[in-house]
Amino acid sequence: MADIARMAGVSISTVSRALAGNPLIPKTLRDQIVEIAQTHGYVVNQSARSLRLRKTDTIGVIIPLVHEAGQMISDPFFLEMFGRLADEITRRDYSVLLNKVVVTKPGWLDRIIQSHRADGLVLIGQSTQHEALNLVADTYKPMVVWGAQQPGQRYCAVGSDNVQGGRLAAAHLAAAGRKRIAFLGGVQAPEAAQRFEGYKRGLAEAGLPFDPALVVPTPFTMDEAQGAIAAFLATDVAFDAVFAFSDVIALAAIGALTEAGKSVPGDVAVVGFDDIVLARHSNPPLTTIRQDLASGARSMVDLLFRRMAGEDAPATFAPVELVVRGSSV
Repeated sequence: MADIARMAGVSISTVSRALAGNPLIPKTLRDQIVEIAQTHGYVVNQSARSLRLRKTDTIGVIIPLVHEAGQMISDPFFLEMFGRLADEITRRDYSVLLNKVVVTKPGWLDRIIQSHRADGLVLIGQSTQHEALNLVADTYKPMVVWGAQQPGQRYCAVGSDNVQGGRLAAAHLAAAGRKRIAFLGGVQAPEAAQRFEGYKRGLAEAGLPFDPALVVPTPFTMDEAQGAIAAFLATDVAFDAVFAFSDVIALAAIGALTEAGKSVPGDVAVVGFDDIVLARHSNPPLTTIRQDLASGARSMVDLLFRRMAGEDAPATFAPVELVVRGSSV
């Protein structure tokens, strides 16, 4: 920068302001300084700039998978949500730093915050880390979490009405005449627990008994889910419908059922949750509970930037919608 200042015949501070686009520097002089910088290959040292300004122009996106370490970032739900978040973040001229967390020790989130590699954090999911999120929430404000509303929650969260989603799925299958509705998924993570609760409520409202034998612990990855569902089929437990925690598990169920010679929806109706892009292109197209991921990502980033600006932006939760396609009718 000192070299550029000497070549342009100005002070170092003028060069700094010109390269930052400061309108107080006349445009002709700014253009001259920028041209000299480009000609001589000058690039701003972003690490030094971040240290000086205490600002990285970067948002950290964290995917905590303590409850399901084998789940990959290439999971269609994560890809879609991350893509939408990245679009919203880069639209504000910020970079994105992605971090997958599968093993935690006390203070893991504090260590990420104290690394000062990002100006704010977005977490896709709570996993089993509700208490860890609460512990940092009182002192670290620029953090927004995609997940479920929890008792005593002190961090800002954005999510969907998971209980209503489970209820809508079970009610739809019951209204279609299905009597033995299985639930596929885990219940460790808050969103999963709420969808499971909604499923039980839907059964009760339809006058159907809850049968623990129809609860199938299912991994969240496609291949492992398909294997777990195939194992369930081999038990010969009677069922005529499936509500899956996610579209990925629902699509795995369709694959396992088809391989076992069962038709969908003739023998078994299938309903998923999320409405990822793949849901409408499966065979048959997947009935699902839609949560608006585009709106959710936009809300998360809006709330995060408000909190980065010092506002105490509140949590927000959106309704869900049943989307009926060929897998259930």
